[in-house]
Amino acid sequence: MDSQLTNEERKTLLAVARKGMETALQGGSYAPSTTNPRLEIRRGVFVTLKNHGELRGCLGRFDAAGIPLLQLVATMAAESATHDMRFHPVTASEIPEIDIQISILSPLRQIKDVREIVIGKHGLQIKGKTMTGAVRSGTLLPQVATEREWDVQTFLEATCTKAGLNTNAWKDPSTEICVYDAEVFGDLDYASPPYPFDEPVP
Repeated sequence: MDSQLTNEERKTLLAVARKGMETALQGGSYAPSTTNPRLEIRRGVFVTLKNHGELRGCLGRFDAAGIPLLQLVATMAAESATHDMRFHPVTASEIPEIDIQISILSPLRQIKDVREIVIGKHGLQIKGKTMTGAVRSGTLLPQVATEREWDVQTFLEATCTKAGLNTNAWKDPSTEICVYDAEVFGDLDYASPPYPFDEPVP
């Protein structure tokens, strides 16, 4: 991103994410709107949902495909709550316990030297081929390496595993390794979630 979002803008996005999740659990869809152009930029987004520290969903996309940030946050929150196949869908009774974290992504940048990777700054996306020749890709957000106190090699191996590749696939010259930055913020950064959201946002 060209500049960090303000606290109020972050709170707005967290409120939109929560409403998107709640609306999806009621069988609907949420289409927020805003007059703030900073919330209409096109950026990749991941939304992470946790219940007392336990991961309950995390989905996103690198390519905004022309979707404004505000809408993409709402959509990814809904998808994370209902369509992350690693978990049972979030239930309505869980909503008060769900902590939301949003990661707004920079464009991917392919690297040739893993010494460029900076723990705490970079997320990773790795794309390579399995033993059968199938192409697989996977990503881990920058905060994952920080939270788990990984070094660069462990981060690379874990991203390969996430992609369904051999842990040493990152060493293959044909494997594509990309880094990206992320602006990361969540409910736990503020005192009293959730936050009200009245449209349009000034």
